[in-house]
Parts: sequence; C-alpha cells; structure tokens
Amino acid sequence: MPKPFIALIAITLLISTFLVWENSLKPAQAQPTITLPEFSLPDLAGTIHPISEWHGKILVINFWATWCPPCLKEIPEFIELQAEYAEQNVQFIGIAIDDADLVADYLSFSNINYPVLIAESEGAELSQKLGNTIKAIPFTALVNRQQEIIFYHPGELSKQRLQELIIGALGT
Repeated sequence: MPKPFIALIAITLLISTFLVWENSLKPAQAQPTITLPEFSLPDLAGTIHPISEWHGKILVINFWATWCPPCLKEIPEFIELQAEYAEQNVQFIGIAIDDADLVADYLSFSNINYPVLIAESEGAELSQKLGNTIKAIPFTALVNRQQEIIFYHPGELSKQRLQELIIGALGT
C-alpha cells in the first residue's frame, strides 16, 4: 500500500476516535417524553391485558425474545428488581416478540415474577410507538405514574442503570 493511503487511514481513525471521545464527554441529552399509547396483548393463557390495567404504577416495559441472548441475560436482573420494588408500585411487564410456544417453553424453566405478554411479530411495531426507532431488541421503556415514557433504551440495559432510573421515577 502506498504511504499516503496508510497515512490517510491513520488520520481518519484518529479523527474518528477523537469525535467519539468528544461526544462521550457531552451530557446525555433528554429524550422527548412520549405518552404511553393504549394497547392490549394476551398472556400465554390467552387472557387479554390492556396496558391500562397497570395505570398509576411505574412501568418497566421490556420487549424481548427467546432467541435473543442479551434479552435472556437481562431477565434475571429484572426478576430481582421486580421483587425489590414491587411494594413501591413498580411493575415490570415483559412483551415477547416471539412465538407463544417458544415463550411457553422458556417460561417453563424460568421463574419470572412479572406478567409476560405475547406480541409475536406485531411487537416490533408496538415497540416503535414506545420510542424504539431503530427496531432493536431488547428494548426497554420506563413509564411514570402519569403514563409518560420518560426513558427508553434499545439494547441491553444494565441493572445498575435501570435501578437508578427507577429510583428517580419513584422520587417524582
């Protein structure tokens, strides 16, 4: 390779690294608040649950699938947080973007302590209405008592970060 070409690549990498570093120093920008849309989904037994069933609670809505390793990694942490904050009116809701039979198989050996609703392929469209502009999975949205989505996150969300958000929502 010619030396000018190698130098150009090196300079491009250096500038890219600097821009990423500089962007990481900026404070996180506030996400626009989205009103939680009304929707209803079935659980595995076929019982339809309107989201209004949980109005007045702080909701952690998580879109997941059985074939998604980061999704499955989050679930034990969500179970712990649900147990920790249930008495403070925090309700986790899992929305499976998956086949009901696969979800039933997964739930048969996991001890999820929060409702799991089945959205199958329609879940991707619903997650977009909650702020998932890049159609990522997992996707988590935090909803305050006024039914406003105050935080949403495409991809895996750490237990520590989610706990900080829940504590913040409890204080409002």
